[in-house]
Amino acid sequence: MSRIQLEPAYVLHSRSFRETSLIVEAFTREHGRVAVVARGVKSARSRRRNVLQPFRPLLLSWNQKSDLGTLTAVDQVASPPALQGQALYCGLYLNELLMRLLHRGDPHAEVFERYRQVLSELVSESSPQPLLRIFEKHLLEAIGYAMLLDREPDSGAAIQPQLWYDYQPQRGPVLRSGPGKGRVTGSALLALHAETLPAENLPELRMLMRSVIGYHLGDKPLASLSLFSA
Repeated sequence: MSRIQLEPAYVLHSRSFRETSLIVEAFTREHGRVAVVARGVKSARSRRRNVLQPFRPLLLSWNQKSDLGTLTAVDQVASPPALQGQALYCGLYLNELLMRLLHRGDPHAEVFERYRQVLSELVSESSPQPLLRIFEKHLLEAIGYAMLLDREPDSGAAIQPQLWYDYQPQRGPVLRSGPGKGRVTGSALLALHAETLPAENLPELRMLMRSVIGYHLGDKPLASLSLFSA
């Protein structure tokens, strides 16, 4: 059995376990996504339940004997970002992405730090779309699904901003003769590659990333997207 002490973490999701406990899915800096049983936190006298909420920067301690650990301590180390309205939905979307795309026990410290930064920036950004697109790009790269954005996969020809491409998640951008359903301009691909996203490219980049992420997720859609649409 291993004992993990004071690990920086964020709660992604929790669900009831027996009468008084929760199973908490957390994203940690050094241990990746973990699941721990928080015993007794649903009781009226527990102080932990209010702390074990999404978006709060935490230090978690737990004992790990199997795939499911046991929480031993939790401390909130700073005030959570004041996510409201659209920013809150975006935060929920990020949490679901991490839940669905990260395997338990697979650490991604760089993704953790980027997630922390995006949460803080969502509060002040009037348009969160550039933040989301760049986070999605880096998350896919971290888990082994890096996107080819600056050249064609077979010929190696440089992407041309004025041309149209059909982006195939398993290959990359394939040149087409003109616009069509699901196609994206070379200028949008190059903008995402450079991580400088003009407003005019955001609609097609949103469509592009939904398609690519949907390919890797499979048949089950993201619940947070339906919630946001509603």
